Order: sequence, then structure tokens, then C-alpha cells
Amino acid sequence: MENSLVRRLIAKPELGPLILLIVEIAVFGSINDDFLSPLNISNTLAFTVELGLIALAMTLLMTSGEFDLSVGSLFGFSPVLMWTLRNSSATSLEVAFVISMLVAAFVGLVNGWFVTRLKIPSFLVTLGMLLVVRGTALFMTDGFPQRTWSAGGSWLAQALAGEFYIGSFRVYMSVFWFVGAALLLGYVLTQTKIGNWIQAAGGNANAARARGVNVDRTKVGLFILCSLMASLAGIISSIRTSAANPNSGTGYELEVIAMVVIGGTALTGGRGTIIGTVLGVLILRVMRNGIVFVGVPGLAYNIFIGAIILGMMALHSGLERRHNAGT
Repeated sequence: MENSLVRRLIAKPELGPLILLIVEIAVFGSINDDFLSPLNISNTLAFTVELGLIALAMTLLMTSGEFDLSVGSLFGFSPVLMWTLRNSSATSLEVAFVISMLVAAFVGLVNGWFVTRLKIPSFLVTLGMLLVVRGTALFMTDGFPQRTWSAGGSWLAQALAGEFYIGSFRVYMSVFWFVGAALLLGYVLTQTKIGNWIQAAGGNANAARARGVNVDRTKVGLFILCSLMASLAGIISSIRTSAANPNSGTGYELEVIAMVVIGGTALTGGRGTIIGTVLGVLILRVMRNGIVFVGVPGLAYNIFIGAIILGMMALHSGLERRHNAGT
């Protein structure tokens, strides 16, 4: 009984990321006391949830056997579009937000259509879309960030990126959006028929179709979800920082994929874990924050990320082989 429990625990893809996160927090906290200060924790969470929103949607998409390289460009483009409409007095902030989200959904729809109807690999489709979207953002702004503004009086800005204090601890509203999205998507993936479709589409698409799963529609819906979450994350970030930079989100697509893979989602599809992705998000953001606190140059961040990815892949592979062997 005890051995069976241990084997089930070892087989969990979330075990490795959980251990790594605990070790990270313990090491950085012991080196610098300010690492666990309320101010640093609240600032870390603010950055974490914005990338985390994209990672949650990417988890479902990768579970279905696809991935999206255009999310980073949408992170920069959507706030540029929204604030261009707002600052030119063409429309209100709320209408500009809806327009930006609709455009993002259309980008996701186009990605999904090219992948499912034209049978072009998602790597190539979304790479092309990355260039189109990023180029559009740069063209709209001549390559310069949008001017700053005050969105303090807007209920939408408060709902998306407002803040309040619990004692000395600052809480951003975006944290609640992230937690809500994690709970909802985790439930969808593990407890619903849609979740079964997603996993079946990534595990064996032909077998899934034979059992009546509409694989194409499922994947198109997930591409749209990814684009919407990237757009929402970019808009939240722009409100928090009072800036809309067309270059924002550069490289985020690869960091998001790294978060998802570190968390235990299979890169080849068929298996995904929202809990693991949350842990993967925290691992990379804690690492980015912690190396600064201990005096490691920020430019060395990619070295640590690469090492973590390689180490976690080796760990996941070893645990899976051990589980399959029944030991």
C-alpha cells in the first residue's frame, strides 16, 4: 500500500517542479532576507501573473499537440492598438479594449485555420503571424512606445490591474484573474468532456476523430484562447506600467513554452497539467527575481533557464521510465 502510494506520487509530473520551487525559495531566502519581504513578493507576483495567463492557455494548446509562437507579439500589439484608439479619442477605453480583444481572437482564428485546414505546422504558421503582428505594431507607432496616460479613473483599468493593500502587502487585481483562470482551465482539462477532447487530439488525432472528437474545431478554439490570453496579459501589463511598447513581449513565447514544459506538459501533446504550469511559471519568475537579489548579472538569466529546462526534462524522463517499469 505504501509502495503503491509512493509510486503514484513519483509518477506525478508536478512533483519535480514543486521540489525545485521549494529549493529555489529556500536558497534565495537564506542568501538575502529581502527576497521574502512583502514588497518583493508582491512585485514578483505582478510580473508572474501576466506571463502566467499566457502559459495557462498554452498548456491546453500544447496538450492538443500544437503551440503558438505569436503570443509574444500579441502581448505587445494589443495594448498598442487599444491605446492608439483611446489616445486618438476615436473611442472610449472600454470599446478600445473590446476591439483589441476581437482582433486578437481573429488572429487566433487565422492561426487555427491555417493549421487545421491547410495542414501547415503550427511552428511555421505562428512564426509567420509573429512577424505580421509585431510588424504591424511597429508600423503603427513608428517603433516608439505610446505616450503615457492616466487610466486611474477607468473602472476597466481598476478591474484589470488595480491594486490594494493588506497591511504592507500590495495585491494586484491581476492575481485574481490568474487564479480564476488557473482554476477554470484546470477544471476544464481534468473534469470535462472538452478536456478529454484536448488530450485525445494531442495523444492520437486520428483515433480521436474515429471516436467522434472534432479535433479541428478543438484546436481552433485553443488557438483563439491563446491569442485572447496574450492580449489580456499585454493590456494588463500596459495599464500597470503606463506604457504601450510595440516591442513588449519579445521572447515571451519561448519563455512561456519553457514554463509549460518545465511544469510537466508533454511537448509532443497528449498530456498537460495546469498545476504543473503554475509551478513552472513560479519557478522561472522566482529564478529571475532571485538571481538579481543574490548579485548574479541579469544577463546570465538564460543560462539558468536553459539549465532548468534540461534538468527538468531529464527528471521527467527518468520518473516516467521508472513509473512505466513499475518500480
